[in-house]
Amino acid sequence: MSSQVPMKERALNPDRIARIGREMQAACPRFDAAAFTAQVTADLPRLELKARIARTAEGLHQHLPVTGPAALATLLRSLPATPEAAGAETDFGLYIYAPHSAYVAVHHLHPDHLDQAFAALAALTPYFSAEDAVRTFLNTYPQQTLKAAATWSAASDHRVRRLASEALRPHLPWSPGTGLPVDTALPLLDRLHADSSRFVTTSVANHLRDIARTRPELVLATLTRWRTERRATVKELAFITREALKARLKAGWEPAYTLTGYDPQAAVSVSSLRLPHTEYRLGDGLAFEADLTAPTDTPVHVMYVLTRTNPGTSAGEKVAHLTRATVKADAPLRLAKTHPLRSTGTAALDPGSYHLALQVNGRRHPPALLRITNRPA
Repeated sequence: MSSQVPMKERALNPDRIARIGREMQAACPRFDAAAFTAQVTADLPRLELKARIARTAEGLHQHLPVTGPAALATLLRSLPATPEAAGAETDFGLYIYAPHSAYVAVHHLHPDHLDQAFAALAALTPYFSAEDAVRTFLNTYPQQTLKAAATWSAASDHRVRRLASEALRPHLPWSPGTGLPVDTALPLLDRLHADSSRFVTTSVANHLRDIARTRPELVLATLTRWRTERRATVKELAFITREALKARLKAGWEPAYTLTGYDPQAAVSVSSLRLPHTEYRLGDGLAFEADLTAPTDTPVHVMYVLTRTNPGTSAGEKVAHLTRATVKADAPLRLAKTHPLRSTGTAALDPGSYHLALQVNGRRHPPALLRITNRPA
């Protein structure tokens, strides 16, 4: 079986660098596509993804024969007619255009040309989401950037509207912080939460989840107010609420369950977890079953929690969604799941002793014990 091609190789490789060069030369015949391609490509093997983006952006700067607004105009002329024509298959765009917004962030921070830079970022973001580049402007010219974001929030293109939320997130992954109050963008989220695009409302939910790290009560109040205002559809606001409170639901925070329609004090009985055995190896599937009963029809939000319990180690937990359902008064709800025992890109799974427990409407129930060992070499 061939190994998976790393993201950095798929995102920015010699073929894509050469394509950038061709597109730039078509927009500006004096752009030396061959020299640009040769110089950037020579550096790629030693660089990770973000460094590749930065190196390509620097190559654009080095080989553009014009500067200032003229350079921005050239950059925009180099783009294919539409993101779809460029080959973009999702709203996020193509990594081949990540260096373009990075170039704007590094070389067009001049206070006299901010409007042109903001317009360029709005034009680029449908080709590759430009929130990381916006952070540079936000940290250098916060008030001007917030004003630009307000304009983006009313744009006709949903990908530009999404930029207004995503670029201002308090904890944007892989991007620098801003030091701004976490509620800075709430006036924009008030507008965007009722957007017709799931790409936009997903960003709104993620933005609220960032705020909920430190101010969960504010997020609760905001979601409650939006529910009262009824500008978003019931379905979309339910989606935003679940996603915004995801971490708080995993933590068993009762107000999060109450707002999402699940009673933390509901009279739900949970059977002991049933496991076929208690010894596993990394790579196995951990199968388990349980039954839920209730005296009346009761909505339940069920998660399962795998906790490492080795003495002398920190108790790392993996909390995962299992189901949202209703326990009927006249019939038990049978739960069954097989969880793959392997590490993921965000969490390592190590050999050791573990507890497996169910969490129903935020309440943890008695765990089953198991042990995970390495698979023989």
